[in-house]
Amino acid sequence: MVVVVLEEMRIRALGVIDDAVVELSPGFTAVTGETGAGKTMVVTSLGLLLGGRADAALVRIGAKAAVVEGRITVDGRSAVAVRAEEAGAELDDGALLISRTVSAEGRSRAHVGGRSVPVGLLGELADDLVAVHGQTDQQGLLRPARQRQALDRYAGAAVAGPLEKYGAAYRRLRAVAAELDELTTRARERAQEADLLRFGLEEIAAAEPLPGEDTELAAEAERLGHAEALASAATAAHAALAGHPEDPEGVDAASLVAGAHRALEGVRSHDPKLAALADRIAEVGILMSDVAGELAGYADDLDADPRRLAVVEERRAALSHLTRKYGQGIADVLAWAEQGAARLAELDGDDDRIGELTAERDALRAELGELAQALSDARTEAAARFADAVTAELASLAMPHARVTFAISQSEAAEETAGIEVGGRAVLFGPHGADEVELLLAPHPGAPPRPIAKGASGGELSRVMLAVEVVFAGSDPVPTYLFDEVDQGVGGKAAVEVGRRLAKLARTAQVVVVTHLPQVAAFADRHLVVEKTNDGAVTRSGVKAMEGEDRVRELSRMLAGQEDSELARAHAEELLETARATR
Repeated sequence: MVVVVLEEMRIRALGVIDDAVVELSPGFTAVTGETGAGKTMVVTSLGLLLGGRADAALVRIGAKAAVVEGRITVDGRSAVAVRAEEAGAELDDGALLISRTVSAEGRSRAHVGGRSVPVGLLGELADDLVAVHGQTDQQGLLRPARQRQALDRYAGAAVAGPLEKYGAAYRRLRAVAAELDELTTRARERAQEADLLRFGLEEIAAAEPLPGEDTELAAEAERLGHAEALASAATAAHAALAGHPEDPEGVDAASLVAGAHRALEGVRSHDPKLAALADRIAEVGILMSDVAGELAGYADDLDADPRRLAVVEERRAALSHLTRKYGQGIADVLAWAEQGAARLAELDGDDDRIGELTAERDALRAELGELAQALSDARTEAAARFADAVTAELASLAMPHARVTFAISQSEAAEETAGIEVGGRAVLFGPHGADEVELLLAPHPGAPPRPIAKGASGGELSRVMLAVEVVFAGSDPVPTYLFDEVDQGVGGKAAVEVGRRLAKLARTAQVVVVTHLPQVAAFADRHLVVEKTNDGAVTRSGVKAMEGEDRVRELSRMLAGQEDSELARAHAEELLETARATR
């Protein structure tokens, strides 16, 4: 058997508690004390160790921080030990040390096994460590959703398997329905978008723009617009280089360069340096001849036709119309056309997509109907066993004639509401199925079963919740149970039976109970009292273990408000004897 036991807690500067050590029994520990003494701080301390919300108001006035430390005996095979070691924690001689610090400014820090960890890790450990139940849990049990959760938890894999499949199908249905709704409700907008895209694509296709065409046409327009000046300049440059045919006596650059070359050529053999200069002059002559030839060809080929200029300007105007609407340049226009075609194909495929989604939605609804029926069947079977087990526990809690049952039903879907078919009926459904689960209580023979929210008194509700937890302890146990005054509204014989049942639960788990009932405290293996004293300056609370005569005095106080009352002492001793006989 894997053993996990919360051995003790050290509480410092938390609320009314200045410094106290709470040593817990591995079995049943009862925590008692006067109203306002600080019993709630014990529960709060454990809550902080379990990753509960930190509140700067919890820090004792004048203190810099509140600190809660816990020592947990763990088996290396336990889930608590494994998860802690995964986070880098180390065990101390088979024990796991946990601490939580809350500063007066509200900052919170957590340590597990000597390693600083996120506070969230404490919450993860708590899931496998402690089940906490208080008066708020009683109120929670009144809600149908919590009752369904309790039933599902008890049913275990029989419900968990179908519920997991149902949840996946339900989430997919939600996604499909959302996409389908968007497609259908935005049909007009999407049709308008498609029309605009088609118009733009047709306009671009009609113009047939080519990549870089706008740049080329701009250069051609510039050339055609200055054709005469360009031709005149080319002709003049050609004449300067090669001479004018109508002026044979004119001096030109080519003739001058040729004369320079001839002058050097005759003496080049006498000096290599001069020969090199002659070669360079020859190269200049060749280059000038080439340039002169190109100038002549340029002037001859230059197109000065004004009709071509008109054609170019007209084409540029057509391209400019496109760039004003679809991009800064033709490259941007072509990119818009490519993206627009892809988007249009997507929009044109909406009708097909709507058909696909509609078919998937219908298939998912049919699948959900089958899974919801499987869930309902599993819950109905588990409900009978759960109700019988809780009823049996109530018999041990001074409610021998009480009967607990579950009502499992489904609400029919209205015509305008999309439902799923379960058992031949269209019913409403949600993320957990189509079932509405309600816990019913018949407190005595002849009384009709009524929802516990309406038919159970405070004391009955406390015992129902305790019975439910005891049943859970047998099917899905945790190492430690903390009950915070769940016995409120219970008294007399019923209180004795509550104490007896908690003692029985403590045989297989650690049980910590904060109580005001002596009948419950008498059954504890360890009885702790939270005491508050006033030294005139600082109010302090301490936690003491009650044994022997001290325990009799405390039970007497709880019974009669008088520690020295002979009748109360006799009653206290009788309670202790009854508890010892039970154990």
